[in-house]
Amino acid sequence: MSSIARITARNADLGDGMMVRRVLPSRQQRMVGAWCFLDHAGPVDFASERGMHVGAHPHIGLQTFTWLIEGEVLHRDSLGNAQIIRPGQVNLMTAGHGVVHTEDSLVDGSRLHAAQLWIALPPEAQDCPPDFAHHPELPQWSSDGTTLTLLAGNYAGHAAPTQLYSPLLGLDIASATTAAVDLDLRADFEYALLPLTGSVSLDSENFRADEFAYLGHGRETLRLELAADSKVLLLGGEPFAEPVLMWWNFVGFDKATIAAAQRQWESGDARFGVVGDGLAPRLKAPPLPWSQY
Repeated sequence: MSSIARITARNADLGDGMMVRRVLPSRQQRMVGAWCFLDHAGPVDFASERGMHVGAHPHIGLQTFTWLIEGEVLHRDSLGNAQIIRPGQVNLMTAGHGVVHTEDSLVDGSRLHAAQLWIALPPEAQDCPPDFAHHPELPQWSSDGTTLTLLAGNYAGHAAPTQLYSPLLGLDIASATTAAVDLDLRADFEYALLPLTGSVSLDSENFRADEFAYLGHGRETLRLELAADSKVLLLGGEPFAEPVLMWWNFVGFDKATIAAAQRQWESGDARFGVVGDGLAPRLKAPPLPWSQY
């Protein structure tokens, strides 16, 4: 069993003043299973006439996984989907060969709280056709004074509806009062958790909101002691077979694949379609860090 690594989230600017706390990837930990990216957005109360507005941007080689806690967000993509996501729901977009989307607060001046994750697709699925799924209902049950919501994978006889390409677990654990809950884990999975609100104690260590705890693999049980009004995101998965390469909004296994996607996005190639009426601002990719490509 590995010791716990404490990773403090760092601030990241999504543009237009929208700040998030990023915990994956980090120097200390690149991935947890196939989970390769985690931003914690909010809770934030936007001023009047302000909100989250992320312009059209592309993805390849990954799934975007949005877990909404508060607020309402409108997702639109180049597949023709326009979907409002509300609290307690998941949006899962499979980029595969390539997709473009926008994300906007439904109403400016409102509240937003969400976790945005990415899942790296394995080599055999990297170039799969893009897809989008909205999941308004997820398995939810009570245990030891906590409410558990299964976001991804299988747990305690429950199965999440989210389609995955790697063995994973995503579990939201919430408690209105002080509570302690015992969880069964898979020894072949590596695990990590992030308090989204409140705090949690495990192995005699306390973790507050936005302090990421990487637990490693080899554990079969885990006892969590939650403070009142706490919400914790538990992630798990089989260690990924090979490291992935991440740059901007792209995930791949070699620099040439990433560089080709960047050139195609900048040139307006048909690989990346149009979102809606095409009037949304297009985000510009930063310069490639590899001059030979």
